[in-house]
Amino acid sequence: MSQDFDGSTSPQAPYGYYELFEKLTALMTDMDGFDLPGIMAVLAELCKLLRISKGVTAFYQSPEKEEKGEGEIFVCYDSGEKHHLLSRKRVVTPAYIIAVCDVYQAEDAPPLTPQERSRVETIQRMMLTCLNRGRQEQIINRLTYYDPAGFENVQFWLAEIVRRASQGRLAGMAAIRFNLKHFSLVNEQVGRKNADRVMRDYCRMLRECIGQDGLLARLGGDNFAALCAADRLPQIETLLKGAPVTYDYESGQRVEIATVSGICVLDGNETYGDVMDKISSAYSLAKRSHANDMVYYSDDMRQARERVIHIRREFDSALKSGEFLVYYQPKVDIQTRELIGAEALSRWQHNGRIIPPIEYIPILERGMDICRLDFYMLNRTCRDIRRWLDEGKKAVRVSVNLSRRHMIDPDLFTHIVSIIDANNVPHEYIEIELTETTTDVAFRDLKRIVSQLQQVGIRASVDDFGVGYSSLNLIKEIPWDVLKLDKSILPNESDNEERGNKMFAHVVAMAHEIGLKCVAEGVETEEQLEIMRHYGCRLAQGFLFDKPLPVPEFEKRLDEHSYGHSAEK
Repeated sequence: MSQDFDGSTSPQAPYGYYELFEKLTALMTDMDGFDLPGIMAVLAELCKLLRISKGVTAFYQSPEKEEKGEGEIFVCYDSGEKHHLLSRKRVVTPAYIIAVCDVYQAEDAPPLTPQERSRVETIQRMMLTCLNRGRQEQIINRLTYYDPAGFENVQFWLAEIVRRASQGRLAGMAAIRFNLKHFSLVNEQVGRKNADRVMRDYCRMLRECIGQDGLLARLGGDNFAALCAADRLPQIETLLKGAPVTYDYESGQRVEIATVSGICVLDGNETYGDVMDKISSAYSLAKRSHANDMVYYSDDMRQARERVIHIRREFDSALKSGEFLVYYQPKVDIQTRELIGAEALSRWQHNGRIIPPIEYIPILERGMDICRLDFYMLNRTCRDIRRWLDEGKKAVRVSVNLSRRHMIDPDLFTHIVSIIDANNVPHEYIEIELTETTTDVAFRDLKRIVSQLQQVGIRASVDDFGVGYSSLNLIKEIPWDVLKLDKSILPNESDNEERGNKMFAHVVAMAHEIGLKCVAEGVETEEQLEIMRHYGCRLAQGFLFDKPLPVPEFEKRLDEHSYGHSAEK
């Protein structure tokens, strides 16, 4: 005799049922682990005792997939006998995941008693509850740590680095942050489906090099992070520098995949923040470099990062206390030697020294602080012009630089005009210098701003023309007033004379043909001045005449208003 659930005894209750049921319950409710093999073994014994020939649990992601039979099938037990369906239990979760548990009995097996059937149904419900729990944990884990394409994501990367750092397992490892170069072009060339295959296969190649102890996670888009043993770096470097990946298996067509990457060999004392700071610093330097797509973190980068932190921390108070000064570099008509304009340039007077722009402008341009500095410079310039006019000086037009960061400001034109008008400066005395851009959206914004400025009599110039990826469309579509030629356009002694002169001549001629004034920047020699005269470029700015001058010295140039018959340095 065996004891039933209610404490009574029944001749039908198989020997050992309660022991097995208790063991199954303990395994299914274990919060510290999920022992599937142990559960399977107990279920097999229970099926034998209850004369069940087969038990199957199926999971479906949606009702549509259930209807099509597209799900994951989990066979709990199968005796191999011919059978018929005895009982079906079906559960729909709040996330519309459907779980079904089917129990079968052999065709020649004696029927179950009501009590036995009740026990079978109880086990079915337990199976659905237990396996649903496991399944939902898997789903939560997948949604938390994997992206829709199946790559480990940034949360996975964070959790793993934090875990390994706490266990002291980062020493001797190398961390990498990388981006797949020009992957948007791969998408365009081979199509999204093939590009996805290329990304998966390239990452598979990397994973093989990284090894089982390493990590590879997708930070988003075509950006990734990896962790590997430092001695594996030579192999990984080869892949990061470039490898062919097949996208059409039938034809064997391939594309070359290369990366921009930042690498840091870890000493084991890093936190997650330290790891990300180091590889991000190295990656950022590689991204800005035109010569090296792979950069290793160094102590120089640590110092550079500290400088960045210092600049950002000091900037706000420096701006409020007026530490930023305006220096003016004259523009000269080389035919008349007359001072006809100037460019306003910033200098930072901090702790008793003048900090050159190269030390802080690139840092401010990483965020929106550069826009605050630009408006500050415009305001200070307008104040100086208004004072010169009030003092009866022969004021000249001054150009003020605006970063391309301003292009996201829908009210940029209003901000510019309000600063100028607040200082009561006639619009003819201000020129706004804007740099070329490489994106369609920013190009449209640039065109809009220049057109608006022109309508109210404020001149606009394209700065550093020729230093980047200059497009003729830039000067064809946008109504500039002035074309500022970068010093790289102006021929010098190291250039191929004929080639350099022809390029300079055609750019100047083209600008004049469409009504633009040309200003050559970086004029340093009399030879360059002669080339400008020969090809009709009348306006010069450079050390041959003057370096950027503090306000008192520039005001002396305003009073003189001419450079006589020889260039004065």
